Amino acid sequence: MDEDTRYEAVRSRDARFDGEFFFGVATTGIYCRPSCPAVTPKRCNVRFFATAAAAQGSGFRACRRCRPDAVPGSAEWNVRADVVGRAMRLIGDGIVDREGVAGLAERLGYSARQVQRQLTAELGAGPVALARAQRAHTARVLLQTTELPITEIAFASGFASVRQFNDTVREVYASTPSRLRAAAARRASRRGATPSAGIPLRLAYRGPYQAGAVFDRLEREAVPGVEDVGGPFGHRTYRRTLRLPHGTGIVAVDERPGLPRTPPATHPGGWLDARLHLTDPRDLTTAVQRLRRLFDLDADPYAVDERLGADPRLAALVAARPGLRSPGAADAEEAAVRALVGSAEAEQLVRRYGKALDAPCGGLTHLFPEAAVLAEAEPESGGPLGALAAALADGAVRLDPGADRDEARRALLGLPGLDARTVSVIRSRALGDPDVAPPGVDVPDSWRPWRSYAWQHLLAAGELEQA
Repeated sequence: MDEDTRYEAVRSRDARFDGEFFFGVATTGIYCRPSCPAVTPKRCNVRFFATAAAAQGSGFRACRRCRPDAVPGSAEWNVRADVVGRAMRLIGDGIVDREGVAGLAERLGYSARQVQRQLTAELGAGPVALARAQRAHTARVLLQTTELPITEIAFASGFASVRQFNDTVREVYASTPSRLRAAAARRASRRGATPSAGIPLRLAYRGPYQAGAVFDRLEREAVPGVEDVGGPFGHRTYRRTLRLPHGTGIVAVDERPGLPRTPPATHPGGWLDARLHLTDPRDLTTAVQRLRRLFDLDADPYAVDERLGADPRLAALVAARPGLRSPGAADAEEAAVRALVGSAEAEQLVRRYGKALDAPCGGLTHLFPEAAVLAEAEPESGGPLGALAAALADGAVRLDPGADRDEARRALLGLPGLDARTVSVIRSRALGDPDVAPPGVDVPDSWRPWRSYAWQHLLAAGELEQA
């Protein structure tokens, strides 16, 4: 898109581009999402940015009306396999907060200077600025949805000091942390809202979303002890345990999507309501990003449906299920093991080797066993599971958000007992690759780069067996 096309998207308040770019208004010093309902600024006063961090770095503060920090992520970062795409996936997972820029660069196989240069050149912001923007969003969520002391929120959000936290909140939101919290409390009081257990979240998505198909798959594959799905069709709730960098979590996500307040024609998209319980609030950013990958919430259904809907074989399937998603995984290594062994054996692994939660919640009692535990319990001589677990544990196979997908595929195919179909499932689910060809299907190049979605359409239509 050129800048004139972007301005047309802003002028028409086109929510299809929320998260794909941001715009700042020079006369107000505010940056917004394209669908912001405020009066459209004059073209001469508008500047465009690839990321919220770039807008903040240019001195713009977040709009209080459209909340540009709450948009879906750009689908581009899931598609791209280059260093910028891999870096954005890792930053989203919180790597910079946990390991610094040096850790990010090491995972990418580049120097810190090279990573800084490439991100700044393309996105207008380096890894520190991108992580800072993410911290600010996390801080706002914790301020407005929890009763944690403000000092604890500062460090839980990833800030190194309370002063850095206060300065960032003022710069990004033109408000102090205490005022943000007070404003949220007043809004909740006017709505008559009652406090809910855990951290309430709205997991935003763009365009149509076939929630039923995603929940059908999650219900079919659920591993007892780690996951459950309950409630009537259309109103189901998916719950699962999460292993996170600093602790554990339990999440509940509702099938019934939230609806935008404005008509779909002018503001398509919506959100899934979720509640997140964490043993350590520092894991909020990572948990949210992993849920977004599991439910494929950053996808661009307009681009997917336009490409696949033009194919004669898929046209009717796309028309029947607009916005069909390709689910990912909340835990990549768990997804790889489950792709190999299937749900029934995965349940047995949880019973034998899963770590029991300190505080079980109903049927959620365990974390899925770590690869290192499985490697020790299922030695390589024991078969494919032992080989896969050992490769994951020692890093011979990497499935983190910044992993090179082609390298991962080659490494997986080199393990005994992993056939091409299993590796394709792992690449699609664990690595979130949107362009994995359905195994055993002769697919045209015109389906690229959305072959994983074509796979989902064929599965939904019963033309392929479930993986």
